[in-house]
Amino acid sequence: MPFPRTPHVPALAAAVALCLALAACGGGDEQPAAPDGTAASAPRAEVSGNPDTWPLTGLMVQGGTSVRKHPVLVLKMDNTPSSDPQLGLGSADLVVEELVEGGVTRLAAFYYSTIPGVVGPVRSMRASDIGIVSPVDGDMVTSGAASVTIQRIEAAGIDYYTEGSPGFFRDSSRYAPYNLFTDMGEVAKAAEGVPGRPVDYLPFGPDDDLPAGQPATSVRARFSPGHTTTWSYRDGSYVNVDGYAADGDAFPADTVLVLRVKVGDAGYRDPAGNPVPETVLKGSGDAMLFHGGRLVRGTWGKSSLDSPIKLTTRAGALDVPPGHTWIELVPAATGDVTFD
Repeated sequence: MPFPRTPHVPALAAAVALCLALAACGGGDEQPAAPDGTAASAPRAEVSGNPDTWPLTGLMVQGGTSVRKHPVLVLKMDNTPSSDPQLGLGSADLVVEELVEGGVTRLAAFYYSTIPGVVGPVRSMRASDIGIVSPVDGDMVTSGAASVTIQRIEAAGIDYYTEGSPGFFRDSSRYAPYNLFTDMGEVAKAAEGVPGRPVDYLPFGPDDDLPAGQPATSVRARFSPGHTTTWSYRDGSYVNVDGYAADGDAFPADTVLVLRVKVGDAGYRDPAGNPVPETVLKGSGDAMLFHGGRLVRGTWGKSSLDSPIKLTTRAGALDVPPGHTWIELVPAATGDVTFD
């Protein structure tokens, strides 16, 4: 079990901390002075994109700003029958579903605009998460990971919180490893630092700009012979008909975005002997954007693991309508997507 990590401190905050330390060494305990002799101001917020919109949904901020003291928090959630009921999905801004060993999937639930209370079950990280989390410099909330994965996560500069960090607890009514939960409010407090706003996770644009596409009110994303995620378009949104979310706590999907991705071997096996797959969210592939009961086909591209996702059609750039998006990372070689 890795020790809980302390969230990274951005360079600007570190510089301020260093100045304070030097002042302390000199015997002073006053706030550092600016060149004009006045008290130095607080570190400037690191803002990317429009502070009037949320970076994970593209929705307008209803009062206030999208600049937050805490980073994007990405919680790894179990997605098997053992997780039933999942808590906290309804408060997520965005969810990414990825393949893990044994042919099942795991969820990366992104929290930023709203920080809920108890969320889980919390499960472990994978190297696949590097390409998923890095674009918004998110901190991960996880039960841990294999040592080889931890080394790669840390080398990628991703900070994480695990059991022993503020907010984590075991639910005695469930059995391990499906009984680890956390209070995301406590995690968010522990992760606070220099205020900021990350880049937009997706290229958001008005609904009116979305091409007409073709009718599609039912979607089936098959990750493996043993796991398919099914969506049904009802009353203006997509319902995960075979999910495990608690009643009234399902993710409110306005858009389902399917990316066909390359999946390789992470180079180790889980305790049951299953090879661990690794989704590499870099390069390009086919994209299928389901919104408003229709399908628009396109291509996704990502030049590096930490770059944002770009979407295009033959006619040019493809924008995602503002709202809550569920991203399916379906294996290009062995997975399948059907719709009607």
